[in-house]
Amino acid sequence: MGTRDESDEAYVVDLCNQVLGETALTQHKFDWLLGDPGAGGRRAGLPVDAYWPGHQLVVEYRELQHDQPMPHFDKPDRLTVSGVHRGEQRALYDGRRDTEIPAHGLRLVVVRPADLDADSCGRLCRNPESDLAALNRILARDSDEDRVTDAFRTWLLAQGWTPVNPTDRWTDLEAVRGKERLVCEAKGRTSEKGIDADIAYGQLLRRMTSGSPDTRYALVVPSSSVRAAERVPAHVRRLLRIDVYEVTDDNQVRELPA
Repeated sequence: MGTRDESDEAYVVDLCNQVLGETALTQHKFDWLLGDPGAGGRRAGLPVDAYWPGHQLVVEYRELQHDQPMPHFDKPDRLTVSGVHRGEQRALYDGRRDTEIPAHGLRLVVVRPADLDADSCGRLCRNPESDLAALNRILARDSDEDRVTDAFRTWLLAQGWTPVNPTDRWTDLEAVRGKERLVCEAKGRTSEKGIDADIAYGQLLRRMTSGSPDTRYALVVPSSSVRAAERVPAHVRRLLRIDVYEVTDDNQVRELPA
């Protein structure tokens, strides 16, 4: 039997690390995600397969035993602390993860063998090229603003920034690096590029509650909105400590000259 490091789960998590540009915390436990109480009343934490704090993302890799009965894994003749056999408890705990993780403000993505290159028994063939392409689609967000935000977050992590809980709950993204702080407003593709850019500048202005020169502000836009964002003159952006970043269609990030 292989180790966890050699498992399909570890393989999937490693590919997700490549997609996200951040190394996951594996088998991570949250103090609010707990199993059922044991004989002594203690409730152990339920681990998640992988957690990326910078992306506020949890990925669960669920093999076939999570979706269909398998006596070898389920141990139907043994009861767990939940009063049911292992297979039923697994379904119970998966449901708890599905409910509690989004309820605590995190994004949950479930990956199954059928989503990747796998054989009929659910074993991964480990084709990195096709599996990476599939995971890029699976991990993609629903809206283009989400795509822009995620791409910029990944770029920030690569530049040594650490995403933090925003001071203003309406802020799309906030990050720190040493004494520096960056407050970000992101926009996705839109048919009203000029209006959306003007709104974004206004949103950043309302968040300029700090007089510290170490705090800067970022407007993050897709390539299609660069010209609209540049309508505010560069010298005005410099005075306001606003930097404009472009996220290209292939999720590359570049800072526009000021």
